[in-house]
Amino acid sequence: MSTKGTWIAGINAVSAALEHDLSHVREILVEAGSKNPRLTEIEETARRHEISVRRVALQALDGVAGGLRHQGVIARYEAPRQVEESALPELIEAANGAALILVLDGVQDPHNLGACLRSAAAAGVTAVIIPKDKAAPINATVRKTSAGAADRIPVISVTNLARTLRAIKDAGVWVYGLDGEASTGLHSVDFRGNVALVLGGEGEGMRRLTREHCDGLVKIPMPGDMESLNVSVATGVALFEAVRQRLEIKP
Repeated sequence: MSTKGTWIAGINAVSAALEHDLSHVREILVEAGSKNPRLTEIEETARRHEISVRRVALQALDGVAGGLRHQGVIARYEAPRQVEESALPELIEAANGAALILVLDGVQDPHNLGACLRSAAAAGVTAVIIPKDKAAPINATVRKTSAGAADRIPVISVTNLARTLRAIKDAGVWVYGLDGEASTGLHSVDFRGNVALVLGGEGEGMRRLTREHCDGLVKIPMPGDMESLNVSVATGVALFEAVRQRLEIKP
């Protein structure tokens, strides 16, 4: 059995890979003897596209999955080549004045990162920028939680986030950070045009240098008795406010 590539675990994750990124799925392992119709559907789809399928014992699946909840199926996946930071100017230019960039400053929980990427894909973001240090990497858990979004949108891992923010500002992008202490509400800011939305990680929020490189700070109005939202929820709220504004100006 080849070990080249990453193992994706779980029915939804494998189904998403087959639906959205078929060319990178190399092999599928299915629990022998299972009568789950969704596993049968996955197996039939894979065989139809001439992807190798193996029926293996549950213990073998447990071993390969390495602790991930696999639900009776895992897939060996060769991720697309990572988008390099040098591609950012071209991505922004190709957006024709309507770039929407998501910047995640130190999201460390892979489930949160995956959920953020799923929202980003649904919102049609131009790119997602994450730091290489003190942040969750794009791994099997992220791919599963993102339902395949992690490999369908440009996710750019950068060494120096502050430098990258300066670079996208020089390229004509307005950078707004979400901060619960900001005086300006999210819905009162114009998010049309080239815009980057910056959200901090769990607990600490944005780092000082990241905050200093924002053109403005905004907050999500919360009349209820809660101090903050989970970062993935806040990401969805912010991105789809930008989407709402952009759709309003279309004929």
